Amino acid sequence: MDETDRDLRVILEAVAAGDLSTAEAEVQLAGYATTDVGRFDAARETRRGVPEAIIAAGKTPAEVGSLAATAVETVGRAIVTRADDDDAAAVAAAIPDEVTVRRDQRARTLIARAPDYESPSVDATVGVVTGGTSDAPVAGEAAVLARAMGATVEWVEDVGVAHLGRSLDQAEHLRSLDVLVVAAGREGALPTVLAGLVDTPVIGLPVSTGYGFGGEGEAALSGMLQSCTVLSVVNVDAGFVAGAQAGLIARAIGAARGE
Repeated sequence: MDETDRDLRVILEAVAAGDLSTAEAEVQLAGYATTDVGRFDAARETRRGVPEAIIAAGKTPAEVGSLAATAVETVGRAIVTRADDDDAAAVAAAIPDEVTVRRDQRARTLIARAPDYESPSVDATVGVVTGGTSDAPVAGEAAVLARAMGATVEWVEDVGVAHLGRSLDQAEHLRSLDVLVVAAGREGALPTVLAGLVDTPVIGLPVSTGYGFGGEGEAALSGMLQSCTVLSVVNVDAGFVAGAQAGLIARAIGAARGE
């Protein structure tokens, strides 16, 4: 019997003994769990370093709850984004009572953790920076994801360029952080300005705030893409992507520090 056959036998015996659910067995064999709603990519964090998340938008609350329960069962944690009150209630109803749920209503996220889930820890700090209060929901999604990937997150808010002094008086602190996610709406100038002041990687996060020509984030995205300072840019309101990218950079920095 080769090693693969032995591993398969161990998994089958664990299922037969009731020590492993069929969903957990499928994850170990295929890397994902199949549900009536869809397939949950339980191996994504191991394979890519970015945890699988459940975007509630476009799904019914019951579907969100079902996927969240599968996530908790298979990896010990469920991350739900763009969640409203109905989604949160469905998740609470679908998961076991001993699972803890942390919800950020402003960022429209929730994280459910099984009692034995061990959160990752990374020796690096992500700064999440906002131009103004209106940027907070999207920036908050980035903060939640970076924190879920193990990074320490520092929130630096309301440093928009309408008064450049608000940006300049934070420059020294921002230079001390390992990576920055900078969220801004309107013309999206803040990431460009900050990228010229720090030697830290900057991820521009355009936000759909503004009005008139170029509103809904188009001007912010265009401005960041045209930046003459060096930064990377994600799509409009893509807080999850910005947070994941920052988390990956933080993980690489943390690994280097540990060598």
